[in-house]
Amino acid sequence: MPPVTETPSDPEPERPADVPGERRLARAPSERYGAAPDREAAAAPAAADPAAAPVRGIAFGVVAALLGGGVIVVLGGAFAISAGLLVAAAALGYAVAVALLAGAGDTLAKPRRPWIAAGLALFGAALGQVGLWLYARNEGGVLAPIDYLAETFGALVPLELLLAAGVAWWRAR
Repeated sequence: MPPVTETPSDPEPERPADVPGERRLARAPSERYGAAPDREAAAAPAAADPAAAPVRGIAFGVVAALLGGGVIVVLGGAFAISAGLLVAAAALGYAVAVALLAGAGDTLAKPRRPWIAAGLALFGAALGQVGLWLYARNEGGVLAPIDYLAETFGALVPLELLLAAGVAWWRAR
């Protein structure tokens, strides 16, 4: 048999026949460190969401703040939970920040993004406190909003507001 010569059209030279009992790899182990086309695509930055916009992010954040305020009213009013409202306020702040990031993506400037999230979370938590007062009014309460919240929840109200704003600010960074 004449010797086999490698030609440029030949992608791989012929290998000798496998010896029985000998195992060979399909590819050299060092090939895993090379840049494969599928790895290059995975390493490329993800395309930005074309629908992302600051207004969309703020709208998502407002919806999350309204829902979080509603949760505070239900937990504090109908279920008469007090200290657990701190957890609800933290969850509200987290949800607002995630909603803001989901809607705005990278279109919202980083220095302003945490402050917008904190403001929206503060709005949602304050709205929840007003909702608690309205719920108490509906049940026959006669106190003014600040008097009612101070009498019923005491120091938890400012803690809720700070916690909601702080968690939102931290998560949106």
